[in-house]
Amino acid sequence: MKKLLPLLAWYLFTHLSQAQVDLSYYLPNVVTYDPKVPTPEEIMGHEVGEWHVTHDKLVYYMKAIADASPRATFMEIGVTHEDRQQFWLIVTSPTHHNRLEEIRQQHVQLTDPAKSGDLDISSMPAVVLQGFSIHGNEASACNAAVLAAYFYAAAQGPLINSILDNTVILIDPAFNPDGVNRFASWVNTHRAKNLVSDPNNIEQNEMWPRGRTNHYNFDLNRDWLMAQQPESRNRVYHFHRWKPNIVTDHHEMGPNSTFFFQPGIPSRKNPNTPDENVRLTTAIAQFHAAALDSIGSLYYSEEDFDDFFYGKGSTFPDVQGAIGILFEQASSRGHSQESDNGILTFPFTIKNQFNTIISTVKAAVALREELLTYQRDFYREALSEAQSNAQKGIVFGSQNDSNRAWELAQLLLRQQINVQQLEDDITVSNTNYPAASSFVVPTDQPQSKMIKAVFETMTTFQDSLFYDISTWTLPLAFNLNYDNLDARQMGSIATKDLALSESPERSTTDDESVLAKSTYAYVVPWDDYYAPKALWQLMEADVRVKVATEPILHEGKRFERGALVIPLGIQTTGADLIYSMLNSLRASLSIPVHSLNTGNTQGVNLGSRTLEILEKPAIAMLVEDGVSSYDAGEIWHLLDNRFDIPISRIPMRIFNRVDLNRYNTLIMANGNYGRISSSKVEEITKWVQKGGRIIAFKGANSWLAAQSLIQLTTNGTPTDTTGRKDYQDLREYRGAQVTGGAIFETDLDTSHPIGFGYEDRSVPVFVNSNLLFQAPKNPYATPLKFTNRPLLSGYVSEENLERIGNKAAVIVSANGRGRIISFSFNPNFRAFWYGTNKLFLNAIFFGNLIESGSAAR
Repeated sequence: MKKLLPLLAWYLFTHLSQAQVDLSYYLPNVVTYDPKVPTPEEIMGHEVGEWHVTHDKLVYYMKAIADASPRATFMEIGVTHEDRQQFWLIVTSPTHHNRLEEIRQQHVQLTDPAKSGDLDISSMPAVVLQGFSIHGNEASACNAAVLAAYFYAAAQGPLINSILDNTVILIDPAFNPDGVNRFASWVNTHRAKNLVSDPNNIEQNEMWPRGRTNHYNFDLNRDWLMAQQPESRNRVYHFHRWKPNIVTDHHEMGPNSTFFFQPGIPSRKNPNTPDENVRLTTAIAQFHAAALDSIGSLYYSEEDFDDFFYGKGSTFPDVQGAIGILFEQASSRGHSQESDNGILTFPFTIKNQFNTIISTVKAAVALREELLTYQRDFYREALSEAQSNAQKGIVFGSQNDSNRAWELAQLLLRQQINVQQLEDDITVSNTNYPAASSFVVPTDQPQSKMIKAVFETMTTFQDSLFYDISTWTLPLAFNLNYDNLDARQMGSIATKDLALSESPERSTTDDESVLAKSTYAYVVPWDDYYAPKALWQLMEADVRVKVATEPILHEGKRFERGALVIPLGIQTTGADLIYSMLNSLRASLSIPVHSLNTGNTQGVNLGSRTLEILEKPAIAMLVEDGVSSYDAGEIWHLLDNRFDIPISRIPMRIFNRVDLNRYNTLIMANGNYGRISSSKVEEITKWVQKGGRIIAFKGANSWLAAQSLIQLTTNGTPTDTTGRKDYQDLREYRGAQVTGGAIFETDLDTSHPIGFGYEDRSVPVFVNSNLLFQAPKNPYATPLKFTNRPLLSGYVSEENLERIGNKAAVIVSANGRGRIISFSFNPNFRAFWYGTNKLFLNAIFFGNLIESGSAAR
């Protein structure tokens, strides 16, 4: 009979009637609650689980808790793209609140090996960051946060006193405010009075791009380490201000699952994470198991997910002396949904999340000194390991692009990694590192584990399956030179500390302290990362800009292919306005600008036909339906947020009636385009033949090939022909053939317009699929191809590695006067792959200049 109780409880909980539940369904009945603290219904107007909480109601309720309880403080930590508040509710005992800043400073001191020896941890509270709904449509999490806030503020008795006396709890009820609100609006809009559990119902099937992501369609649970989105930057900043001991990350998964909590699969731990981390995670897991046992809920652990990629919320803490914990609850998606385990109700999903919220803080109390000791020892041991290593620093930089190197330096500074700028040029391993565009990271510092994790390359792994990407080597992502430095080298170089700044405005990198006013022309080299931003602003002001397709030499300076030339004699815009604009761009973007007072340059003259006038792009991108919201969002973010270039996002549902002639550039992100009508295909073909250009990514090229717009041969996933295998090995074999994210070397033709602005032919690219392009017959049509044995870092099966060698990475096709530029990979991956952004921008600005004889047909 005892064995049947959990199943009976599960059945009862998942088969609740549609009657509204009250707080007694969720909360422990062994404590009393302070009537002065408002219940969720009193502020929000409905019981928890009756409706999906919107973000504004989360704000109102958490502020009401802070106003009513001496245990709670409301603290804004930032705003999102859509100007929604990000905030924490800080909960602890009133006594701790009176010395909260002192507690915070002591806790940060725990992570500094030079100061942590002075601390008495016997009386220090543990710090627990409890975070919810980083995927906005995983809504049981943020709704459970409402219950947690009420419980922490209103509960009375020994249990809550023990929790508050021994912990400081940082509640982030909505890691992703914009996504939470988008999803709540959808399901509340489509909620029926009589709940519908049919998985085909509109309530359970939200529209593209869905509530999972933020405003620009980014998965914020992949952005903790890179922090390219404001939500992540705000959160990471405050993470480092507190350095929590435990970080929880409450998610949802498919409706037919049960409940998962970490540890994940043991063989998939990042090797930089100490084994003690796993031991403590396992010890904490016993509290979750007991909590779910007590209410009869089904669960599992150590069978799924992993702790490899440090960019996820449950793994990011693991490289910083904390314990990250992932929770995954089966999702009702709306208010109720059929599942293999019966009708799954929204209140039931919230109840499971709430119980593991409380089991986490119970564990923090029981393991408080162990957690504090572990964090102190983590940083001590990391620094000791770094000090015993012959490597004492890492230098990275670019010959001509200070902005790309500066952006990496800023990324590191956000993670509290000390970065210094060179004061003099140096040469290491025959590579020149100019002071203006090079930086040094000393490795003997507390964040040495994280430094190793972001700079190392890995090609051998204990496991061949990865929940996310298998590598993220940052200097490769930014396409920068980098070298290790030993003690002698570190001692011989002069550096200065670099400060964190969110603006690229700083000293320029050209030789002129003040831009000389020209009477003939100005030149903006294309090497710099932000040169396309300058080009767009010039075009917006109707300045006529030419591009050099051959090098220009003038007074000892060499301007490589791609250099922008602004001849004053062909302008309708006044020379004074152009000078003022260039001066402003030079300062605000820190890009070099040069004045030329003659067209009699060497190499080619400024009147040469090799300097071609640039056409202002009018850009459209297809969205919705089968289009990858991630890839489309990354394109939108790059152009709109980083380069201030407008882009029309055309919904697939109206595309068949859109007049293409108002655009000259059509972007097709990875996806399925089967909804486009045959008559529209004919229109697209004529539009291309008249001079339109298409930039297509990954799977979009298969659709173009099927419509005969391009000639393309692809390679599918390798077929196993080795004979009989055991059934139990099938999942592992299939998983091992997935290229989930690895870095490969490519060879770039820097004389080709797609290659303008690149210093070297060798360019690292990120690949996360097995889609490969066979090189076309025209030998000039492949400006970017993989090298013979291209793996630089990450996991790829031997079969796939053999297949990728020498394949085409970018192909240019011609159809009439138009061009189609096909990428087999995503050059804008997660906004941190700075090193290949320019390939995409070159396709936008220079694609129409590519000679037809160099293109595939």
